[in-house]
Amino acid sequence: MGSSHPLLDFAREDQDFSHIDASHVIQSLQQALPTTTILSTKEQLKPYECDGFTLETQVPLAVVMPTTEAEVVTTLKTCSQLGVPVVARGAGTGLSGGAIPHPHGVILSLAKMNQILKIDQAARVAIVQPGIRNLAVSEATAPYGLYYAPDPSSQIACTIGGNIAENAGGVHCLKYGLTVHNVLRIRAVTIDGDIIEVGSHALDVPGYDLLSLIIGSEGMLAVATEITLKLTPTPQFAQCVLASFDDVVKASDAVAAIIAAGIIPAGLEMMDQPATIAAEAFVNAGYPLDAKAMLICESDGTPEEVAEEIEHIERVLRQAGATELRVSQSEQERALFWAGRKSAFPAAGRISPDYLCMDGTIPRKRLGEMLTAIQDMEEKYGLRCLNVFHAGDGNLHPLVLYDGSQAEQREKAKQFGGEILELSVALGGTITGEHGVGLEKIDQMCVQFNELERHLFFAIKHAFDPAGLLNPGKAIPTLNRCAEFGHMHVHQGQLPFADIPRF
Repeated sequence: MGSSHPLLDFAREDQDFSHIDASHVIQSLQQALPTTTILSTKEQLKPYECDGFTLETQVPLAVVMPTTEAEVVTTLKTCSQLGVPVVARGAGTGLSGGAIPHPHGVILSLAKMNQILKIDQAARVAIVQPGIRNLAVSEATAPYGLYYAPDPSSQIACTIGGNIAENAGGVHCLKYGLTVHNVLRIRAVTIDGDIIEVGSHALDVPGYDLLSLIIGSEGMLAVATEITLKLTPTPQFAQCVLASFDDVVKASDAVAAIIAAGIIPAGLEMMDQPATIAAEAFVNAGYPLDAKAMLICESDGTPEEVAEEIEHIERVLRQAGATELRVSQSEQERALFWAGRKSAFPAAGRISPDYLCMDGTIPRKRLGEMLTAIQDMEEKYGLRCLNVFHAGDGNLHPLVLYDGSQAEQREKAKQFGGEILELSVALGGTITGEHGVGLEKIDQMCVQFNELERHLFFAIKHAFDPAGLLNPGKAIPTLNRCAEFGHMHVHQGQLPFADIPRF
């Protein structure tokens, strides 16, 4: 279409891998790897057809489950030589379809690489393999008075490798940061089987910040095999305030008021009434069922620091219109306050055959506006929506309830979620905060970014993965896809930058 530049071709159309011979791929893998690492029968492959995003499913050609970095290198080299797509996978808890297989590709499951290689108490770091569960790191480091701060709701099952792919956060990310703020170094393997190291145990390294580039790249640039995590000292004391509001807008305004008051809580979460009712029925946390919205605000530190901050938080919440305030009086009660919030997703699954969990982020001051709009969308699409937010940083997790056995409801759920994401952009926010783009949000990337920006994204991927074999078709939409989605034109001329070198 006017240019033969390989990157423009790379960016314009989805790649065609239909020529790949499945039997030849499996045979080549079996010759290169221990047979115990390879799954290839229909029954073995079925569990890998999707991750936590179930609106789309696809069975891979094969699954490889390496136990060593050398086997990861061999797998990637073999697939690179054969021109076969590779999708890296952790526990499959991702919610954006980032680990959905390619129909002509291989799933590279890192689940068996699940060891903690070293805990350095003095340096406050842990060196781990990608398949280690998030919560297992904190359990192992607890005797040293340390823990790993990012705590997604799925932390009991999700893996550190998956957290890196999606830049996961959690209910305490407001104070302690996302994955990108808690990882010091990554050892990874490129599609050609080359081992690279990004980041450092030091505070900084010269050159470009490739560590931050790898984190959140959704397995499209390299496959992590060893990660150095920053550990955080366990707080001496923590206490929660549970605040009830008779109006969702008041609760949203209270969130902005807390931050404006100079308070940075350890956690600041919001749930609307439908979400509260569902969570209470699931875990019996003692939530106020008559409240239109509820905030959970946590303070941690020394007992003296917590007492002073809790008093300040209560004062701000009362001024913001809270109808009831409850402060946790024991560690058991604090854990119970959080149990309902962290169980919001399974609670939604208990009352609906299926749900779609969205992940937009907006300025805190626009939370009330978004909630009001979502209520209108419920009427428009005829579907219910439970709302749980990482309110402190404006990260939304609306749960759109639907019946996946009905094609019409599946389509309406997609449209409902898409409208939430596009409104997030219109309100000055983004289409994701911690779940990634994957397949779920790929059309909305056409709304978030212009053509030049998407060209630059493809240029970065091309530098690491010239053949486009790592997780193809995810996260970055092709130019044609955006044109079909109704946003932006397809570029006809030369690229606005010179030839991109190979990494």
